[in-house]
Amino acid sequence: MNKERKHPFRHSGQDREAATQTPDTPQTRAPAYRLAFADEEFLCRDELRPVRLQLELLKPEMGLDAAGINSTIVLFGGARIPEPAKKDTARTQTLADLSKYYAEAQEFARLMTLKSIESGGHDNVIVTGGGPGVMEAGNRGAMEAGGKSIGLNIVLPHEQAPNEYVTPELCYNFHYFAIRKMHFLMRAKAVTVFPGGFGTLDETFEALTLIQTGRMQSVPFLLFGRAFWESIINWDALSEAGTISADDLKLFRFVETAQEAVDILENWPT
Repeated sequence: MNKERKHPFRHSGQDREAATQTPDTPQTRAPAYRLAFADEEFLCRDELRPVRLQLELLKPEMGLDAAGINSTIVLFGGARIPEPAKKDTARTQTLADLSKYYAEAQEFARLMTLKSIESGGHDNVIVTGGGPGVMEAGNRGAMEAGGKSIGLNIVLPHEQAPNEYVTPELCYNFHYFAIRKMHFLMRAKAVTVFPGGFGTLDETFEALTLIQTGRMQSVPFLLFGRAFWESIINWDALSEAGTISADDLKLFRFVETAQEAVDILENWPT
């Protein structure tokens, strides 16, 4: 409301405020009387899904534009991977062993954020899913570097509150997975993926498919932890079966450490 308007009409916020100050009558209490854009029940109707999709596309887009975020480095990874200091609390030994990737994600985000700050802080900003585990590590590393980072949270039944390291004014919440995934990739200059579960796999293969089919510009695509990825996916079998081409295996690279990833990004393609 503080932004200077370019039209002579009353601001919608003024009328929303005025509508709450009307006399208390059966007519003003009726749901039908509510302003459409201020009526939460109306906005949550099935018929309004296209409007909600548009709102979830617009709000983060406008917010990131206002913050001057030109490009991002995407960081995907498992919510259940603990930081090394807490690996003894992991539910499995494998998760405890994977805690080293929490540390690598944290260091990678720190190094990339330092580089981003050197160039003004508007490019190659770390973006994560905003939750715990590897996501937390990414936002944490960015904060330790003194920079900002983005968190794209989503409402889930049993988890997903923003981790404490996300920059508050760049912390968004989503209802629609599809729109959230669009925002992950709309500004992406690189995609990094750490070990994770169904969500991480979903994000990985959707992004790879967009690049493979030419629906998205090819960007550096790094998978942290070759042993993990080759143990859960037989990449060569896909190529040998002909369901992907041999060249598709060149769309990504395996890395083990934060510094290795930074070096590859600085020299991509080599």
